[in-house]
Amino acid sequence: MNFWAVSTEILILALMVAALAMDLILPKEGTRRGIAYVVISGLLATLVYTFGLYHTGPSMTFFGGLFIADNYALFFKQLFIVGMLFSVLFSMDYVEKYIESPGEFYTILMSALLGMCVMASANDLLTLFIGLELMTISFYVLVGQRMDDKDSGEASVKYLIVGAGSTAVMLYGISLVYGASGSLDFVVICRSLQMFFSIGLAGVVLVMIGFFFKLSVIPFHMWAPDVYQGAPTPITALLAMGSKAAGIAVFMRVLYTAFPLLGAYWLPVLAVFAAICMVGGNIMAIRQTDVKRMLAYSSIAQAGYMMCGIVSADIAGMKAVMFYAMLYVFANVGAFAVLTCVETMRGGTTHRHMTGLAQSAPILAAVMTISLLSMAGIPPTAGFSGKIYIFTAAVERGYLWLAFVGFVMSMISVYYYLLVAKAMYRDLTPEEEAENTAVKIPFAVRATVLLSVIATIGTGIYPELLASLTNLASQTFMR
Repeated sequence: MNFWAVSTEILILALMVAALAMDLILPKEGTRRGIAYVVISGLLATLVYTFGLYHTGPSMTFFGGLFIADNYALFFKQLFIVGMLFSVLFSMDYVEKYIESPGEFYTILMSALLGMCVMASANDLLTLFIGLELMTISFYVLVGQRMDDKDSGEASVKYLIVGAGSTAVMLYGISLVYGASGSLDFVVICRSLQMFFSIGLAGVVLVMIGFFFKLSVIPFHMWAPDVYQGAPTPITALLAMGSKAAGIAVFMRVLYTAFPLLGAYWLPVLAVFAAICMVGGNIMAIRQTDVKRMLAYSSIAQAGYMMCGIVSADIAGMKAVMFYAMLYVFANVGAFAVLTCVETMRGGTTHRHMTGLAQSAPILAAVMTISLLSMAGIPPTAGFSGKIYIFTAAVERGYLWLAFVGFVMSMISVYYYLLVAKAMYRDLTPEEEAENTAVKIPFAVRATVLLSVIATIGTGIYPELLASLTNLASQTFMR
């Protein structure tokens, strides 16, 4: 067996074991910041190592081809690592203040990251399911880590119940696909003519519904707002970045590798759901006063934008989705780093807690504004380049109406994003001035937000570097 194919996963597993061992060895009453530093160093070393794994030859496989290490999977693994690296970096103070067992917290974070990486490399439905459950079970635990907050426990239970239901639906769909094709391997499923019969089509529908739950696609989104609002803010960030990106990665692999011949059935359906997500997510976000809840509805709309690229079903569409997923990570890192700092200092993430942030912490206010404008697709941020790629790919494949819906909804999203900026920059009343406590910015948070802004603006001005990387990954996948 080729263990080089799973070398990234082995490094992450070693990091998880190291975090667990350190938690057992360190004094019970002592700080766990050392674990965070080890995790950050390990993730940074793993990220650097992965750049050496890009290749132009045949893709590496492991365990009889059930696990594939191609450039497509490698790109998404780097995306997951970047999101996790920054999340750990900006959450250290939050974890020390609110999480009872920081060592276990960092260990389960690595478990979730391992599940994401397995999903990206899954080459059959069984491996997909194992990676999916490793990730989601880890998030069930992480969402409920705030023992002092009943909203966190409620969010964890709701996430568990809805997630278990969606898992059951997907697993039943997988069983129908296996019954129709006689295999769980994506390539064998693709070649099976039995997939065109009712049992095969029913299995495809149920598998897609399972993915729609994981991606919080309307009308399977009911868990997202409450879970995003109740979860610890760093975990909300990972749900928006890593979990959604992992779902998109494996969703595209399944559609393009296992079900490409059924495109006449799923492409129109996916286009309709993309439009519903963009319209519904943006409209429901307008009325939200909690920024985390607003970002939950915004993430539903963002899933719709990415599905526009998936509908294209070609290299241009795949490249656009990968490009947009990475820049979405950059924007979310900045936004949630600010929210984590504000919640740590002021105890909440509503518009009221954001009031006067421009006076007490102008750097945080500027970063939040830039990150939100990137999500809206305003130039010169990276979000503008990403949406240009996505809408262009959709138009070239004949989905002009879908691109038009996406453009209109992007303009509408500017309104509720600017409501947050308004709260941060507006003049304060004397009473608010007295309550406008200063926000202390730790060095780790300061470094995180500056790097996120540099990446957001830099990618918007010079997108060629990231575009060339996504081009390499997409061409290798579609070969």
